[in-house]
Amino acid sequence: MTDRLTTPRPLTDEWEFDASLRPLRFSDFVGQDKLIENLKIFIEAALERKEPLDHVLLYGPPGLGKTTLAHVLAAELNVPITTTSGPVTHWPPKVMLSVKKMSFCFNCLTSQAC
Repeated sequence: MTDRLTTPRPLTDEWEFDASLRPLRFSDFVGQDKLIENLKIFIEAALERKEPLDHVLLYGPPGLGKTTLAHVLAAELNVPITTTSGPVTHWPPKVMLSVKKMSFCFNCLTSQAC
């Protein structure tokens, strides 16, 4: 029997379905009203100063929406986002790959030559 009902790997259409469920803007994000209001002020101030948003640390147990909120922040700022996770940081080549990717993105954002 080669067809399985379950698999540890996500199916192609699951990525698209998952992405369609995640909010893309603050107006779509449910809950955390006080946090959202503070983040809106931070973003507005950064955009008016024409500077990047200062550091933001999102923490808590799994399932609270930290990753979703990070993607919303990036969308509101109209910048790309690179995500990673704690277990990845235990394998140095993977960390370096992430850093190189982030450096490339930063250089493209700050240079006209890209």
